[in-house]
Amino acid sequence: MAERRDRDRDRERRSRAPRLDTPTATRRQLVRRPALDADSFGVFAEQFARFMGTATFLAYMTLFVVVWVAWNALAPGGAAFDIYPFIFLTLMLSLQASYAAPLILLAQNRQEQRDKVVAEQDRQANARAHADMEFLAREVASLRMAVGEVATRDYVRSELRTLLAELDERAAEAARRDDQRDAPHHGTDDRLSPPGS
Repeated sequence: MAERRDRDRDRERRSRAPRLDTPTATRRQLVRRPALDADSFGVFAEQFARFMGTATFLAYMTLFVVVWVAWNALAPGGAAFDIYPFIFLTLMLSLQASYAAPLILLAQNRQEQRDKVVAEQDRQANARAHADMEFLAREVASLRMAVGEVATRDYVRSELRTLLAELDERAAEAARRDDQRDAPHHGTDDRLSPPGS
């Protein structure tokens, strides 16, 4: 009985111990991070970076700065909100640049990932095309070898002409033999026939 109790205690202790084949429980965060869709934010970054690279954006920025400087330089003292060193304008432009740079980098990173995928697809297509070309080259070589063994039309014609010439020669020779055979028979018949007949 004591042994049974010891075994039960061991089993219970093992069952409470963390198992290696079970994932560990994740800690719950007190403050949840906002969930951002990486793709939609990436699309926004690309659109923003594209817009910043246009002449329209440059014209709008130039107009904004010119109006800002003109208003603050020419407005009466109470209406000017950013006097000559234009510190607030500098702060706004710095803030805009500090947000624009990461967005441009994000857009470039996404474009680089797309370029990698396209380059990999191109590499695979090139490998398939190379394999196809090698296969076709082997097929063409085997066809050349097979065609080398196949009789061409000119070859067959020349062989037929040769055979026809041989047949004509044999026919002529056979006709000569027949003539020679027939000629002695006539001669012997004349010689053998009695003189009075």
